[in-house]
Amino acid sequence: MFDYFDINDILSTQQRVPCKVEMTIYRLGYLDTSSESEHLQPGTKLEMPYWMARGLCSSTRHIVSVELPKQYKEGYREIFTADPTVVDLHKLGPYFYNYGSQLLKFELPETPDVAKSLLQTYQGRLRKIMDSSQNSYNEDTSKLIEKLDESERILFKEGQKALNDFQCWETRKTEKLTTSEMVKNHRKRKRVVLEES
Repeated sequence: MFDYFDINDILSTQQRVPCKVEMTIYRLGYLDTSSESEHLQPGTKLEMPYWMARGLCSSTRHIVSVELPKQYKEGYREIFTADPTVVDLHKLGPYFYNYGSQLLKFELPETPDVAKSLLQTYQGRLRKIMDSSQNSYNEDTSKLIEKLDESERILFKEGQKALNDFQCWETRKTEKLTTSEMVKNHRKRKRVVLEES
């Protein structure tokens, strides 16, 4: 689901989607820089931000038709199937998974294949990300981090944090356990009651 206040969702919906105008759109000719017309004519191809394309191409309105961006087409899906760990997802779009899941709302013929590809790509890359985050002290992970999608980067940082927390616990660097103030006060009251009786 799209979260109105989530910065990652906002940034992912700013990415552009290739669209084709299906009916005349009045007074928006300036969106097509190659046209001198005041209106967008049917058949005009241009790229729009996802949020705009979503409003113009819904189940009730078909003002524009949407095409899949190149990174979700069959050629890339075959690459992801072969070996998803070598692909630089950040170059394809810093919000690759989030944007891809937003594109599924257009109900294109390739939608089931894109959904399956997104899931398989994430599963295929998950083990390498977690292994690298757990071995980040022993190896240089800067090149790996550059290739990660934003959600994968968050996962990598969480893996590193968990490793740091575990090592602090293992070396007993975490806070020492102490008696809570409530328990201390309770013992004092018991002592006072016992001394009075």
